[in-house]
Amino acid sequence: MAPLAHALTVRPATLADAEQIAFVHATSWRETYWRHVDDPDSSPWFAVEPRIAMWRTNLTEQVLSSVVALDGDEIVGFGAVQPTPTADGGSPVRPEELTMLYVLARAHGTGAGQALLDAVLGDRPASLWVADDNPRAQAFYRRNGFVTDGATSSFGPIERSLRMVR
Repeated sequence: MAPLAHALTVRPATLADAEQIAFVHATSWRETYWRHVDDPDSSPWFAVEPRIAMWRTNLTEQVLSSVVALDGDEIVGFGAVQPTPTADGGSPVRPEELTMLYVLARAHGTGAGQALLDAVLGDRPASLWVADDNPRAQAFYRRNGFVTDGATSSFGPIERSLRMVR
């Protein structure tokens, strides 16, 4: 892994970031979850275009509280938090959910993930979902006080995700 070209900065995401966030979102999904699909080159899960519209909506409507990590002017990661959704109107397991924390593979190990988590969530209680077969992410979240609580789910091509809470 090459070091970042510039000092890492983290700031709130803006509407002008939608296209770069969508690129990082799709690219990091491809880098992490390619093995979950038959053909990564044609999988809609790795397409940038639909994510641009999604991110424009998220940022315009402030659906999520989002931050970006930059290497110079280039976004290399992002994180997003929202109030924890509840399916049945009951109490959420934690008040907030870390819905997304993605960093390009070239920025793994640079502190970008930690900086994003600190900026978007701090040390507040939260829940998150992580792929069962992603030990790197699980170890990162454990270092930050999260533990699995036994809940499982699936999302898109990921057959099994684990819920972690702190």
